[in-house]
Amino acid sequence: MKQSLTSARRPLEILIHIISWGIVFGFPFFFIDRTGDSINWHAYLRHSAVPLSFVTVFYLNYFLLVPHLLFREQKNKYIIYNILLVCLIGLLLHIWQSLNAPAPTLKKPHMPPGWIFFVRDILSLIFTIGLSAAIRMSARWGQAEAARREAEKSRTEAELKNLRNQLNPHFLLNTLNNIYALIAFDSDKAQQAVQELSKLLRYVLYDNQQNYVPLCKEVDFIRNYIELMRIRLSGNVEVITQFDIQPDSRTEIAPLIFISLIENAFKHGISPTELSFIHILISENKEEIRCEIRNSYHPKTNTDKSGSGIGLEQVRKRLELSYPGRYQWDKAISPDGKEYISKLLIFNHPIGRENYVCAIVETNLWHSVCWRVMSTKHLFSNRRESIPVPYRP
Repeated sequence: MKQSLTSARRPLEILIHIISWGIVFGFPFFFIDRTGDSINWHAYLRHSAVPLSFVTVFYLNYFLLVPHLLFREQKNKYIIYNILLVCLIGLLLHIWQSLNAPAPTLKKPHMPPGWIFFVRDILSLIFTIGLSAAIRMSARWGQAEAARREAEKSRTEAELKNLRNQLNPHFLLNTLNNIYALIAFDSDKAQQAVQELSKLLRYVLYDNQQNYVPLCKEVDFIRNYIELMRIRLSGNVEVITQFDIQPDSRTEIAPLIFISLIENAFKHGISPTELSFIHILISENKEEIRCEIRNSYHPKTNTDKSGSGIGLEQVRKRLELSYPGRYQWDKAISPDGKEYISKLLIFNHPIGRENYVCAIVETNLWHSVCWRVMSTKHLFSNRRESIPVPYRP
């Protein structure tokens, strides 16, 4: 990859060098005398010694001194060799101009001494050396930066692949545990669960290997997973789903980014003895993708080791790698401690600080309204029941 980028830039660099030095060698035309329409080529060659000395100093530094001395931390040698080079080139240039200078026909008044021109040439050569070193160092910095970005991209892709590979056994283990529980009391449902599991595995094993998948395919996978979970649920659990996704949606999303949130709701939001509910909303618009999950909150006891939190930690890491600066994940428990909310927003564009603050304020206001509605319903109810939570459009 690095070699392809370098080879693609090489023709452009050569063209820039040719144009730049063409302009420099065109300067002597402004200083030579013209006789009619003809050019005094002898005078042009005499003046061309200056840009020729610039070319010599420039490329000796560009191809030899900078890469072999300066880049290898031999700064003292680099400075000494350039001092000798400038003195030698400057002396040869001064001798050349003295030998080829035309005989003065008339002495001009206020003519500066000859050493002024010698100092001018020396300073010009020093400037050329600095320009050569700056260009070569900037090119090296650009290559190093491109290599760093490529390495960062490879590292990110490797981390994402590793997280996906970790998620597959985690998801499979949870699903097999559910099927194992079904076998004990309903073998027919267990067989149906195995068929549903085969559909899920086809998606996990093949489509999960891509960095991004269509949102509609991810939603179909979530539907199949929810149907699989419904098989083992009892009558005291209410599951409501709402998917506001266009059938032909071209929106893409990281695969299995929502499944851990839904797994968490089914694992920790259901009680075998109390009324429970799970409400799932997934929607999209031009600005964002929304996944909002509300479930009854039944905290696990200290002796319950069924959940280790690996899935949610993987979600956080994948969000940081796939959507840096483009997501907002809010988790909250209702004031009465009976409902757990997990809301994940994935934005199509990076969010600034002002938009992020506004989103947080809007989320808190919405939660506050929901809690007040729920509290009011509980005041007029003498029995505990599953209360549908209003969805925000």
